Amino acid sequence: MQFETVRATILFSHGSRDPLWRQPIEAVASHIRGIAPEVHVRCAYLELTDPDLPTSVAELAALGVTAITIVPMFLGVGRHAREDLPLLITGLRASHPQIAFDLKPAIGEDAQMIELMARIALS
Repeated sequence: MQFETVRATILFSHGSRDPLWRQPIEAVASHIRGIAPEVHVRCAYLELTDPDLPTSVAELAALGVTAITIVPMFLGVGRHAREDLPLLITGLRASHPQIAFDLKPAIGEDAQMIELMARIALS
């Protein structure tokens, strides 16, 4: 018997005490829901903002998600993207062996994002 893959995407960001700070990340999540309604989408934050990554993964696991793509919403690749996030993913893989995790590079490293930011800067 073959099982259907249930997909999810988590937009992972730093977090802030300012509640308005999360609006752009949530806007991206909303846009994803509009163009890919079959994909579960969540936001998760490293600190200062809820939910954290383990909470978002646990929620998705309870929904039967079997594949999670984690997109670091960082422009620069600092300590959080290089060190903290891989450690979190290692723990999540151990806690949720039934889920395939795909950790993407930080969004600021993507050539499409660099092109878009350059075009915005020049507009």
